[in-house]
Amino acid sequence: MEENCVTPGENGIIVGPDGLARPLWAAADPLMQSYYDHEWGMPVRDEQGMYERISLEAFQAGLSWATILRKRDAFRKAFLDFHPESVAAFNQADVERLMLDAGIVRNRLKINAAITNAKATIALREEGGLVDFVWSFQPASTPVPRTVADIPTTSPESIALSKALRKKGFAFVGPTTMFALMEAVGIVDTHLLDSHRRGSSGVWA
Repeated sequence: MEENCVTPGENGIIVGPDGLARPLWAAADPLMQSYYDHEWGMPVRDEQGMYERISLEAFQAGLSWATILRKRDAFRKAFLDFHPESVAAFNQADVERLMLDAGIVRNRLKINAAITNAKATIALREEGGLVDFVWSFQPASTPVPRTVADIPTTSPESIALSKALRKKGFAFVGPTTMFALMEAVGIVDTHLLDSHRRGSSGVWA
């Protein structure tokens, strides 16, 4: 696919063979392109979906998103489609089983965090639920990046969300990870202004 793409412009955008403009990270791999075109930045407003995104963003810490995306089906199988009640019931034997699963990222701290976060997700239902909690940190405005360098990696809201989730018992929810979550689930729109996906979420005018 890279052979068919033009060199990215100064703003980091590539216009692909289909005539659509995307950032370099979304144009170099068919799986990443599909994710960018159909899912990244679209609003997630269901608990299971939000819990899955928080879990995968945590597993991604220190790795590339492409690595996580390629393992996503294996993650869903290992974590029972990220059904909070199912994962919350995992015990030490499940942790050891997952540590032997080559299909996922075998990191004990991150596996334990997924279980911890499932329990915290269930507990949050008494306060309106995980989805409303996360979306309550939507900022008053969204970034308007012309180049990749213009895209922030944290924000006052992602820092506040990180602190708030930690107080609710969540783990692996640092400010940078939470900003990536906010980008992925549509709370902020960091599509480059020249991208064909800019404004596609419907959240921001």
